[in-house]
Amino acid sequence: MEVSPDFKLISYCGLYCGNCRKYRAGKCPGCAENVKAGWCKIRTCCKEKNYVSCADCPEERVNSCKKINNLIGKLFSVVFNSDRKAGLLYIRKNGYNNFAKYMTDKNIMAMPRKKR
Repeated sequence: MEVSPDFKLISYCGLYCGNCRKYRAGKCPGCAENVKAGWCKIRTCCKEKNYVSCADCPEERVNSCKKINNLIGKLFSVVFNSDRKAGLLYIRKNGYNNFAKYMTDKNIMAMPRKKR
């Protein structure tokens, strides 16, 4: 499946569903459309606050948010070499459409973690 940049494919936590293998295989509708993802606290929070993603939340909240900065988020970061907060900061600085284009052009689902 070829994916065109689409801001509707940006997950609530700063990933790009358009480049996810499950999405491309037709096995997942993407974060926003996945009604089975009611377990996701990030998704629930954003929906309650009418946010497109956590990038819409005040910056101090993103840095201290227990929904993003938890054990599962840290494991996800290591396993997938990803930095969801970097994605959210990119969205804040450049906008949703530019983020979708960047992710599509790079063919990545998550912003990579910076090497320390």
